[in-house]
Amino acid sequence: MKNCLFCQIASHQIPSDIVFEDDQIIAFNDIHPKAPVHILVIPKKHIPTIDHLQGEDSTLVAKLVFTAQKLARDKNINQDGYRLVYNVRGHGGQEIDHLHLHLIGGQKLSSMA
Repeated sequence: MKNCLFCQIASHQIPSDIVFEDDQIIAFNDIHPKAPVHILVIPKKHIPTIDHLQGEDSTLVAKLVFTAQKLARDKNINQDGYRLVYNVRGHGGQEIDHLHLHLIGGQKLSSMA
């Protein structure tokens, strides 16, 4: 989608602080971090929300999670703990209509429950 901010980041039309990239996924530091480590892990394929996932996307979603796991280990936050978050649509806190996984850590996080 040419007007999608994350699609533009994934295609390198807009600069970002990229921490990981392969043929399907790109991960970059959030510009408004909520913790010392706050990385967005996104598919290069445009998928607006979790609600738009199809069966053929299951491998891609697993890859997002495993990429976040690898980045948590690379950032040395895996031992103390971290949070993975998908926000879905407006009431769920999603601000950009492109599927993205937040990797948040590097400090004690408050309970969400």
